[in-house]
Amino acid sequence: MKRSAQARWQGDLKTGFGSISTASGVLSDVAYSFHSRFEQGKGTNPEELLAAAHAGCFTMALSNQLAQAGIKAESLETNCTITLEQKDGAFAITESRLELKARIPGATQEAFDKATQAAKAGCPVSKLYNTNITLNAQLEGA
Repeated sequence: MKRSAQARWQGDLKTGFGSISTASGVLSDVAYSFHSRFEQGKGTNPEELLAAAHAGCFTMALSNQLAQAGIKAESLETNCTITLEQKDGAFAITESRLELKARIPGATQEAFDKATQAAKAGCPVSKLYNTNITLNAQLEGA
């Protein structure tokens, strides 16, 4: 299975601008620029898209891990924050932080912890990242 996206860019780094589109059409000429990446300009940026990908992938992987343990979540809400910092004179993604709030009536903390750690390690996006991945997972309604 392959998925694709396209990025376009005009101009230099600081005053230029671009757009990102996905083959599915979910993103269609969505603006991005230096200002939307490093300041507070309008548009998206690669790190925001990486955060969305990691949050979505991890949550689906966790749903699968729970199902394999015979557990069904009432709700899973994952926020992901990607940290972009200067490191050794260049920018690097230094962390992907996952924050999970899960409502899983009847689940034990042990089963929850096992499923979240397996999902964090097994999520294909986690495997893609060469950075520190942290997870703060809260189980509600256990």
